[in-house]
Amino acid sequence: MNGRGLGRSVKVFGTVQGLRAARAAWRRRRTDAWGLPARGAERARVPGAVVGAEPLPGGGVVRFARSQLRVRVAAGGSVFWGWDGAEPEPSYALAGRLPEVDPRAGLEPDKDGGWRVVSERVTVAVSRHGAVEIRTPGGVVLRRDLPPRWWEPVAGGPARWLQRSEVAADARFFGLGGRSSGPRLRDGTYRLWNTDPRGAFGPGDDPLYITMPVQLVVADAGTHLAFVDNSWEGRVTLREGEEGAGSGHDRPGTCEVRVAGGPLRGWVLVGPPARVLRGWTALTGAPALPPAWALGAQHARWGFGSEQEVRRVVAGYRERGLPLSAVHLDIDHYDGHRVFTVDRARFPDLPGLAEELRAEGVRLVSIVDPAVKAEPGGAVYDSGSAAGAFVRDARGREVRGEVWPGECVYPDFTDPEVREWWGGLYEERLAQGFSGVWHDMNEPVSFAPFGDMTLPRSARHVLEGHGGDHREAHNVYGLAMARAAYEGLRRLRPQERPFLFSRSGWAGMQRYGGTWSGDVATGWPGLRASLSLVLGLGLCGVPYSGPDVGGFDGSPSPELYLRWFQLGAYLPLFRTHAAIDAGRREPWEFGPQVLGHAKAAMLERERLRPYFVTLAQLARLTGAPYVRPLWWGAPEDRALRDCEDAFLLGDALLVAPVLARGTDRRAVRLPRGRWYDTVTGEAYEGPGQVLLDAPLSRIPVLARAGAVIPVRGEDGGTELEVWAPAAGRSGGGLVVEDSGDVSAVAELERYASRLVGGRVVVERVAEGGVVKADRPVRVRGLDTV
Repeated sequence: MNGRGLGRSVKVFGTVQGLRAARAAWRRRRTDAWGLPARGAERARVPGAVVGAEPLPGGGVVRFARSQLRVRVAAGGSVFWGWDGAEPEPSYALAGRLPEVDPRAGLEPDKDGGWRVVSERVTVAVSRHGAVEIRTPGGVVLRRDLPPRWWEPVAGGPARWLQRSEVAADARFFGLGGRSSGPRLRDGTYRLWNTDPRGAFGPGDDPLYITMPVQLVVADAGTHLAFVDNSWEGRVTLREGEEGAGSGHDRPGTCEVRVAGGPLRGWVLVGPPARVLRGWTALTGAPALPPAWALGAQHARWGFGSEQEVRRVVAGYRERGLPLSAVHLDIDHYDGHRVFTVDRARFPDLPGLAEELRAEGVRLVSIVDPAVKAEPGGAVYDSGSAAGAFVRDARGREVRGEVWPGECVYPDFTDPEVREWWGGLYEERLAQGFSGVWHDMNEPVSFAPFGDMTLPRSARHVLEGHGGDHREAHNVYGLAMARAAYEGLRRLRPQERPFLFSRSGWAGMQRYGGTWSGDVATGWPGLRASLSLVLGLGLCGVPYSGPDVGGFDGSPSPELYLRWFQLGAYLPLFRTHAAIDAGRREPWEFGPQVLGHAKAAMLERERLRPYFVTLAQLARLTGAPYVRPLWWGAPEDRALRDCEDAFLLGDALLVAPVLARGTDRRAVRLPRGRWYDTVTGEAYEGPGQVLLDAPLSRIPVLARAGAVIPVRGEDGGTELEVWAPAAGRSGGGLVVEDSGDVSAVAELERYASRLVGGRVVVERVAEGGVVKADRPVRVRGLDTV
């Protein structure tokens, strides 16, 4: 759902809710006028000249005339830097215990009066005026942060600051959270402020629901991740470099970060992409592992209307032989849109419905919004008021906004006690039979015809005890809500893995679950944006995501729906969804041809379920996203860095979705090595570009030569699909089963494949050596070797 100026549901501002939204917007403006005094005159400041240094374990403190810089290098090569006394903690992004410092890294004098910290994987050089260079062990500069600038109000208050950085001329930028115009980020300015875009969005709409100051920068010299650990509103301006610009000299790429307040601190991680994401996961936490059923097909709709309609849709899947794992209920199943309630007239026996569906292998998932109707006598409002749970303004009054139930208040999830209270409320959802939740409207949203649709910037938050306002809390609001729910569900059902995904969040949100696209526009540009979001979020450490298949609004053409469906079948979260006034999204609504092709995509997803389970486990263990850009294993390949219309699913598969109308053949860029068309078996050699058939019945999917892929066999067990290695080469793969035990440690099965005398040999790699594979093996591609 979305506000869209209240367009779709409130039908413009002549309605009662529209008038209330307008009043709420004016109230927010007045609140900020009183609660946020004007900044007034400001003083500009730069670090000045170096005056000394203090060595500390892993680095030290470099002192300048008007500031100081703390540098800390961890044993794995991650670098922390913080100005003006900023330390790594407290932080909403970090997972807890900091990585151990590198005991061999120490602060030492550098040339030209500066200082440096040398470690095995990275060198940090600090100039005498405060520029910071991140270098490879060979001395190549990956990133150069110029001396920062601060602007401090003379009358006191938070200082805003600016940090400019330079990267290699050939570098490409990725990340910054969920960006619809990516995954490669072009020249432009990107806002750091989680935002409901007021309607269905497409490429170029910015910002969206999840913004993160996380950049992944890929260049010939190496890959690095740069994270500015500051949740205040900001802007990032990127400009790609140019090789040979001006008299044959390279013009470096540049990044400029402006933030309205808060600490100037961050992290840099260097190395191959897999190592960088592993290090990022070590810092910010392992992704929550979804239950195995959450890797199957899921169906949602705003406007199911009744238990009978839910049963009708589920029966439609069953009668047509379409696998279905979950049905999601939107706000229309609530009583008056009030969270943690049920409309008993339309859903008289929700627990019975859930039990009935679960017997058919289908779970129920509930939407949960943060806004609570400000209604004395309402159970949630009364208990929250008694607990002092709701956000207040600078005068101590409850902050109120307009959302679906009407006038609402907002829990302060930055308060640990409020998180515990809110987490306990999910007992009602579990009692209703729900197996998972999806968080919506948690940027947080307050409908408004003008200005940002959120809380007053002056609204007060606990912020883990140090106190502050919404300027600091806004971007982490969804993250803190996810934490409240995840921890509550773990307490309530310790024997089960929570299933949770959230529309809004921040760095580290993967600890509590995943996300989805939000209200992506129905159209070919929206289809392309869907892939951009999943790829970009994965590179920011959030591996489990997916779009509203078919788009959120409007009615997709049969061709568009099918191509979206075929893409969704290879993404982690595979879910159809639509607005209350949009066209249907069930596969049979688009005619028998589309139904047949959609069924084939669903059955292939089911066949690959063991592979998705393995990818989920690997994401938790290593931070590697399920969906990866083509350059993942070869970031030095510039052609792959610029390829945005295909992706790797794990290491084994290359998926080339159809993203344009009327396409029945498409060009596919291949990484190095041999690749097999998984339908025709034809082999292609990379690197290079090939032209592949893409009939309406399927999208091109290729398998890497030598890959060992766990798939579901005809008997329901897991078998190994092995694609023949090229002559003189070997391959392999991993299998991780899902025991369903929340406390079980993942057991990795490693398999190796090789070609011996024209025959493919598959062996399990064990501690004592290699043994014969103990799973059924099906070899493919051997006739092309």
